This record gives sequence, structure tokens and C-alpha cells, in this order.
Amino acid sequence: RPHDQSRTRIEALDSRGFRGQIPRPEGGTVCPMAPSAFRAPDPSARQPIGDERRIEAVTAPDSARLAVSASSGKVPAANAPSTRPTKEAAEEAVRTLSRWAGDDPEREGLNDTPSRVVRAYEEFFAGYSEDPMEILQRTFKEVDGYDEMVVLRDIRFESHCEHHMAPIIGRAHVAYLPRRRVVGISKLARLVEAYARRLQIQEKMTAQIANIIDETLQPEGVAVVIEAAHQCIPTRGVHRPGVVMVTSRMLGAFRDNSATRREFLAMIRNSAGADLGVV
Repeated sequence: RPHDQSRTRIEALDSRGFRGQIPRPEGGTVCPMAPSAFRAPDPSARQPIGDERRIEAVTAPDSARLAVSASSGKVPAANAPSTRPTKEAAEEAVRTLSRWAGDDPEREGLNDTPSRVVRAYEEFFAGYSEDPMEILQRTFKEVDGYDEMVVLRDIRFESHCEHHMAPIIGRAHVAYLPRRRVVGISKLARLVEAYARRLQIQEKMTAQIANIIDETLQPEGVAVVIEAAHQCIPTRGVHRPGVVMVTSRMLGAFRDNSATRREFLAMIRNSAGADLGVV
């Protein structure tokens, strides 16, 4: 291959994240790299640079702790992004959007808007600080052998679409068939809230709620149905009011047993969800 004058070295990334510099030969082509070229460099031979300082700083126990649970979506506080903007930067971003929209962010009516928006965002997206798995940790075993369906329906929630950041207003219906333990019903409402108060799409939120209940409580089955009105539909694009989106996820007995599934669907059939278009 012709010699590329713009490159002075080839960098190889070893399994620990260190970049080993492999000198370019004097000839006009790149020689094949021997396996020994990919050996981790001797840490005593040079000082780590750039991201390598961060890699070296993470010990083995730390890296396990920093892993994000795929089902819970919880990011440990210690792993919070260091690049998160300050409150002042967030407020300045609101001013920028006001100017982009064509208004004057310094006028009286908009003067305090940036701080109001930032406070609202703290409430809208409080779910990022919640650990859904932790919400379900406290359970009860003294249920006198109860093994029938537990259903909490019409759990109202507000979320925001991750595509347009427009509100999603809806109701969730959550059911499970306990195996050995039950959870307080308020915890199911809190669980829905924890996932709703994030940037979401309804399909993902439905799966997340069902998956974390199944993973944590290990019941015979889990069913989740969500009915929601997405404000990006009536306020932009197609401009169609009154549209309600319905998603469901059935696990275990609710997926395998049609009678169990029908019983659950009958319980939620006359829910208040029909009013979502005008909530």
C-alpha cells in the first residue's frame, strides 16, 4: 500500500485500553504487525496520557460497580457524567432557544423563564435519580398462600417523548402473579413514575417496567399495558387530536396462558384510559 505521508505512527489498543505506539518503518509501506507489537506497554516506561488516566483510576471492583443495569436503567451516582452542564449553562441554553425562536430573552416576560425551565426539568426528569430495582426490594411473604393475580390499574403518569421532548400523558396497568412474595402497591406506582420521569418512548417504558418486576420479584408472570396520548401528535406534524397509543408486554403465565391473559385484560377493559385524549 502506498506510503501515507500524513501518518507518523500506528496506534494499537490492547485489552486494558492502553495505546501502544508502533513506529512506522522507514520504507514506503506499512509492515505487518507482529503479535508482540500489541503487548501492553510497561507502565513504568511512560506516563499515561488522556483517557488512560481515567482507565487506570478505575479498579476492578469499581468497574463492576459502575456497570449500568440494562433492566433498571439506573446510573450509580458515583458514575454521574462529569460533563453534566451547570445550572447556569442550562439557563443560558434556554435563553439561546428563546433567541432562536425569535424572541428577546431579556424582556420582562422571559427574564425569569430560564430558571423556571431548569426547575421544571429537575421535576420532569427526576426519574434519572431513582433506582427502580431498589424500589421493589422490600417485599412481604405473609400472604396466607395468596397466589392469584395482583393488579394495579389506572396509574396516571406524565413523561416526555425523547424525539420531540413533548409531553406524554397516560395510564399504566400493572399486574403480576406472585410466586412467594408480594410488594406494596405504592411501590408499583413509584416504579411507573421512576421510568416515566425520563426521556422515553412508550414501547421501551412498557418493557422496562415489566422486565424489572420479573427480574426482581421473580413472579409466575407479569403483565403491563400502557395507554397514552403523545402531545407531539396533536400539536405538530400530523395534528391529530384524540389519538391514544396502547402498548403491552406479557411475561410468564400472562404470555403462555391465554385464560390468564384474558382475565387481566377484562380487569382493565373499563379503565379510565378512554379519557386520555382530553386529560
